[in-house]
Amino acid sequence: MFLNLRSFIFKLDPEIAHSLAIKSLKFNLLPNILNNDKDNSLFKTRLFGKNLENPIGMAAGFDKNAEVYNSLFRLGFGFVEVGTITPLKQYGNPKPRVFRLVEDKALINRLGFNNLGSKNVVNRIKSNNQIGLLGINIGPNKDTKDRLKDYLECFKIFHEVADYITINISSPNTEDLRSFHDQTKLNELLRMINKEKKNLNSKTPIVVKVSPDIEEQQIDKISDVLLDNNIDVIIISNTSDSTRNSLINIQRYQKGGLSGKPIEEKSTNLISKFYKIFNGRIKIIGVGGVDSGKSAYEKFLAGANYVQLYTGMIFRGPNIVNMIKKELKELLLKDGVKNFEEIIGKREKDKS
Repeated sequence: MFLNLRSFIFKLDPEIAHSLAIKSLKFNLLPNILNNDKDNSLFKTRLFGKNLENPIGMAAGFDKNAEVYNSLFRLGFGFVEVGTITPLKQYGNPKPRVFRLVEDKALINRLGFNNLGSKNVVNRIKSNNQIGLLGINIGPNKDTKDRLKDYLECFKIFHEVADYITINISSPNTEDLRSFHDQTKLNELLRMINKEKKNLNSKTPIVVKVSPDIEEQQIDKISDVLLDNNIDVIIISNTSDSTRNSLINIQRYQKGGLSGKPIEEKSTNLISKFYKIFNGRIKIIGVGGVDSGKSAYEKFLAGANYVQLYTGMIFRGPNIVNMIKKELKELLLKDGVKNFEEIIGKREKDKS
């Protein structure tokens, strides 16, 4: 059904199409999707002490204002991350700011943390209890005079309603945000958040989302900071502001973050490098080009404990979790494993 609708949807402006998708989920206009293999032990796992029926999550960026997370759980996602949310409401960057690169199975966006603000979103979450594991992705306002304060304010607002909070230091669409990849700046940010967490007597786990464009020499430094600050999970990775040369679509040089198939290999390679350093001490959520059982399988082999997607659903439709599970099941059964966790990091282990 989605394939029949896709040609019509792709004629619409990407932001209009996205708004229609949110409305369809909000008002339950999509046909019922059967969550196949719901209790299959092949996919079962745990995250932050909670059981997940599968390791496939919705990445931040789709449900920016926490409007449809329960609908996404019903589509079969094992966990959902909403946001990015800033302390105050903001419009984001001028339109047009989302570009669909159909031939490349990719998107470029320069949205710039458009959202309704922390107070609006937290009230919605409080009035709509989540039926699955919910992550909240936070960032600073564009015009703030104190970015550290913005992160702290969001943490204070959301720590009681989130199953985990992601510190977004990696969007290419907020000027100079990626400077937080600097070892000293990142350490200062995480120390302040951990101090606030202690003051609030909060148990909410902290996740850090990194850029796929970090330099080789930054990997060790970022890893040291995350380990020193007892970070639970790293998300690898956000969108890329490079990786354009192999693209086909005429819009390939639009300014913004590239997501989808073209960054698949880049993010998978980065997962391998962090996995080698962490050796299980910090878990990894792999993001970038996940749209099939094979692409999820490759992320697990590289060292990801979980995966997230967003662009993949744009191109394959709302039944994507079931399609991934069906394809992944075949690969796992071929390997003779009882649970997908048996293959995590297998590629790196086989090298050593």
